[in-house]
Amino acid sequence: MQSLELGLVPAPAREPRLTRWLRRGSGILAHLLALGFTIFLTVLSRPGTSLFSWHPVFMALAFCVCMAEAILLFSPEHSLFSFCSRTARIRLHWVGQSLALCAALGLGFIIASRTRSELPHLASWHSWVGALTLLATAGQALCGLCLLFPRAARVSRVARLKLYHLTCGLVVYLMATVTVVLGMYSVWFQAQIKGAAWYLCLALPLYPALVIMHQISSSYLPRKKTEI
Repeated sequence: MQSLELGLVPAPAREPRLTRWLRRGSGILAHLLALGFTIFLTVLSRPGTSLFSWHPVFMALAFCVCMAEAILLFSPEHSLFSFCSRTARIRLHWVGQSLALCAALGLGFIIASRTRSELPHLASWHSWVGALTLLATAGQALCGLCLLFPRAARVSRVARLKLYHLTCGLVVYLMATVTVVLGMYSVWFQAQIKGAAWYLCLALPLYPALVIMHQISSSYLPRKKTEI
């Protein structure tokens, strides 16, 4: 009653320690799953045994590690570089997203493999979504370059471009996740992973995607809308 009479605003309730640690644990798990799934695909594909064997390696490295880590850099709780300044994290983010373009190497290997085997190109949803994701990733890298050097790129409304970059970045990452999931429906993957193990693999790339979706939608998009 006394605080109401004086017009004081009650202090916000303190977050329970268990909730805080569960959030941090979810971020650690996202890092481990992204890296672990990439290592798993690398072992499964046995790189060097064929042209095709390099395709899953570079695609997983680009979409599951580089792209995911580049986004998680900005998480206040899940970032591995929280000790760095925001400027440093922005540059690390651009480097990570640029490295995600190594997916082009994965695309090159699958094109060479199918050409050698005289198989048709773009014959599945996995290939179509993967190609579109690679193009969108290149567009996001160019957009990020404009945000790094707005004067040179003659960007007048930086805040609005940042909002578009955040929104499109989430869409591109979800497209990358869909590409990886569709790859698990391929004949190559299903010939090696079957039964309950296949369903477990299906869930592995989805968990980091959920963490990243929550990070962007709850932390950054509302704040950027108020800045426009």
